[in-house]
Formats: sequence, C-alpha cells, structure tokens
Amino acid sequence: MSKLITITSGKGGVGKTTTSINLAAALNSFGKNVIIVDANLTTPNVGLHLGAPIVPISLNHVLLGKAKIEDAIYEHESGTKIIPSSLSVNELRRINHKRLKEVGKKLRKMADIIIFDSAAGLGEEAIAAMEAADELIIVTNPEIPAVTDALKTSKLIEQLGKTVKGVIVARVKYNSKTQMPISNIAEMLELPILGVIPEDERVQQSLVMKDALVHTFPKSRPALAYKRIAARMEGIQYDGRPSFFDRLFGKY
Repeated sequence: MSKLITITSGKGGVGKTTTSINLAAALNSFGKNVIIVDANLTTPNVGLHLGAPIVPISLNHVLLGKAKIEDAIYEHESGTKIIPSSLSVNELRRINHKRLKEVGKKLRKMADIIIFDSAAGLGEEAIAAMEAADELIIVTNPEIPAVTDALKTSKLIEQLGKTVKGVIVARVKYNSKTQMPISNIAEMLELPILGVIPEDERVQQSLVMKDALVHTFPKSRPALAYKRIAARMEGIQYDGRPSFFDRLFGKY
C-alpha cells in the first residue's frame, strides 16, 4: 500500500529539501518506487537541487488545472522521480494549495512512497502539505530557535489530527559545545529521533553536482545516516557502517 510522507520544518535553512531528496534516493536504492513532490510552491528548491530549475510542465500547472499530474513527473539521471514547482511568481496567488491533497491521491496509484517537500513554517502552504500526508517528519537543527519552531510545528500537526513519525536532526557538529544535545531535543519535542545528520561540506558539493548525496558521496557519514533512516522507516535490514578501509582512507 502506498503512503505519502510530508517532510516539514518550523523554519527554513535547516536541511529540509536535502533530507527530502536524500531520503527519496535512499528509499529508491532499497527498491522502492518513490516520487518527490516540491510542495514548496513559494520558494521551490527540489528542481534546483537536481538540475531541473525550469521544466515545461510543473506542479503549478497541475494545481491550476492546466496539466495532468503524470505529465509533471520527471526522472533524474539517477532514477529518482521528481515533480518540480515553478520558479515563477506570476500565478502564485491563483493557486489553491488545498488541491495538494488531490495530487497526493492521484500519485498514490503511481508510486510506493510519495514525499512532499513542504514549505517551511506554519502558513497555509505548509498546512496544505501537512493535511495531504499519511505521516510527517520534522527536520530541525540542534539550536534553540530551530527546535522551538519544530515544537510549534509538532503541536500544529497534532491539532490537525496527523501523525509525526519522528524528527531528523540535521547539520549536527560533533564535539560542539554550543549546540543542543540530541537527548535534550528529544525530551523537548517528546518525539522519537529518527536519525542525526552530521554537518559535512559534501552536502554542498552534491548540490553543485545536481544530485543526492546518497549518489555523489555514498560512503560519507551523512549519506549513510540517510540510508539508515530510510531503512528504519521501511523495516529494512541495513548495517550502514563504513568499512575499516573506508575509515582508514577517509572515504567516509
């Protein structure tokens, strides 16, 4: 049975889109048919991350009734399927965000897992992506403002009657004395921590390479972390630890 997962965050810049793309790529590597939808219509980034900033038919066309959803699906060279949103702001006011739920229903017939990369924050656009979901994952950083906004997000999701599968803490710096301990984040949010993604310059390098970190640097710590999270989500056995030689030669 297919399911729709919305990746959301209380604030921007925490690594939400990077998480959406890499979870999709990881799930795809485990044999799942996955489609990523850029549900962040105001400031879309999925297409930018994967080298498709401008496409003939976007999610915007579908929401405006100008195209069918199947015509807005594009396949990245890695095999990851995406539905980008338009960078144009001309028609944003005419878009009915509530139609995201209709889009989700149609996509359930086309894939095992649909991932909505939501708009950040708690506005109408973000709420529409939340309401379309079966499960939600909150992305945050180990800092007070981000975790506080994540808490607000979780409370709103609860009010909507939806389920938060858990939290992914991204951009974690090891041995840092200024960031919040993961245990404190879990206690504050009262939600399970699905995984921790370490800060790594290769995340930015993968953006330049227009592909998921899972593909460009598959043995890096963040890539392995995303794979472990994806495996845990689907009940797949996966070790995900770098080998002795990978650690020895710095390939992790």
